[in-house]
Amino acid sequence: MTLETTLVRSPGTSLHRQIFLVLRDRIVQGVYAPGEALPKEEALVEQFGVARVTVRRALADLELEGLVLRRHGRGTFVRSDARSALKVPTLGYLEELKHTAQTTRVEVLTVETTPPPPWIGEVLQIAPGERAVHAVRLRSAGTTPLMLTDAWVPETLGAPITASALKKQALYEILMDQGVEFGRVLQQISAEAADPSKATLLKCEVSSPLIRLTRLLHDRAGKPVQHLTVHLTPQRSSILMDISGEAINTLNGGHIVHDAQSLRSVLAARGKT
Repeated sequence: MTLETTLVRSPGTSLHRQIFLVLRDRIVQGVYAPGEALPKEEALVEQFGVARVTVRRALADLELEGLVLRRHGRGTFVRSDARSALKVPTLGYLEELKHTAQTTRVEVLTVETTPPPPWIGEVLQIAPGERAVHAVRLRSAGTTPLMLTDAWVPETLGAPITASALKKQALYEILMDQGVEFGRVLQQISAEAADPSKATLLKCEVSSPLIRLTRLLHDRAGKPVQHLTVHLTPQRSSILMDISGEAINTLNGGHIVHDAQSLRSVLAARGKT
């Protein structure tokens, strides 16, 4: 199978990374099925118009991602588990949190009680001068990092949140032990480029795209109790949503905001409604 692809050839643009992205997308989309051989190196060299060493670097990256197996003298083959079937999301919010806690390993990077940034204080309705608990954690499957979480909780609820406690319990469990009953969840999904710190923690390239998931959690009375930001790599994670027919024509079905400068103000405004 021959597919036409034009690479971007400008200074600072990595050709091997572009080839990696093209081949990875073809694997994910099923163009190359599990167990199927990718085109030979010679064919890829001709197809992309690059040197053989460039193709080999792209194939090595695919192998590092766990998408292919390279067999000496035979070629490069798509792993049988490279493309998992899209599953219908069946977990509720708390079930999802529990599943994540049970299937990943947590590394607590930061826990501190400090005055929050002004906009965090605004969305959490924290009065000026009051403090909040700030917790940053990295969740991994084995040695593979999956998600970087950055949480803020009002100090009135955050006293039990310590590094040792977070190694034993998920943050949502600590809050529930404080008597918090979760109600409304306001969620925002966007993207950003990985800075050096996030790239190091998530083991991805600097400036590579990250999924940014922001959640503002409320209790049953409508009071905000946690602001959570999650960063994920699209190579390893995705976000599934199950929207009922009744919600499809409401904001529960999602709302697109085009003015990036207004995102925080929109989040703050809706958090108060």
